[in-house]
Amino acid sequence: MSNLDIGLLGPFTATVGGVSIVPSASQQRRLLALLATAAGREVSMATITDELWEGCPPAGPSAAVQTYVKQLRQRIAPAASRLAPGVSAKEILARGHGGYLLGMPRTRLDADDFEDLVRQGNRAIAEGEDERGVRLLSAGLGLWRGQALSDVRVSGALLAEALRLDEARLTAVENRIEAELRLGRHSQLLSELTALTTLHPLQESLHAHLIVALYRSGRPSQALEAFRRLREATVGELGIEPSRRLQELHRWVLADEPRLDAPVRALVAF
Repeated sequence: MSNLDIGLLGPFTATVGGVSIVPSASQQRRLLALLATAAGREVSMATITDELWEGCPPAGPSAAVQTYVKQLRQRIAPAASRLAPGVSAKEILARGHGGYLLGMPRTRLDADDFEDLVRQGNRAIAEGEDERGVRLLSAGLGLWRGQALSDVRVSGALLAEALRLDEARLTAVENRIEAELRLGRHSQLLSELTALTTLHPLQESLHAHLIVALYRSGRPSQALEAFRRLREATVGELGIEPSRRLQELHRWVLADEPRLDAPVRALVAF
């Protein structure tokens, strides 16, 4: 275990020496989460103020932030005392030149672990090692416990980070599914793809994967129905037809195109 363990991939967690330092009070939690997303790097007072008060700060916001920092350090101190002698809360939550930073020599951030596994997985896939790529992407996705920072009120920098992480998660899922389709696992993917396309009714790549998986599983009529639902959503909500690629995929299903069964990158990345 690291001295400081931070979890952003779901409900926010932060532990020092295995002891939670996350407060229940909303503003202190937001401040700690903001500092945690930039672990080891200073966060400016301007960014902190914007995050905590969303553009409408009170008079003297610096004094309020200092109070929150004092309260956080009081929470950190008992956990820090369990580590090596001499480690203080002020070292863990430190004052910088124009803001504050949270960090320790041995800090682990689950988002960093996720992104590292995704990079390795995508590299393996690019090198034609789909099986290894799927394992690495699955390991990274297995670190998730829910939506990023799901129990923290977010705005500004925290909102941007939460959205970035959630989008990275969805992209990793798509890349993993694409590789699994090339490995012939279409039947095993049907339930997951059905759920994903329900959650993301306008995500064309997920619908393309579902259409291919259904067709390869001997369900062409359901593949056509999946396209119909996508078209209904894009026309109804966006006022546009599905992309030319998806329309071509639809025509292939209608024509029983042999290329639909080819495990090639160009098809499953339709």
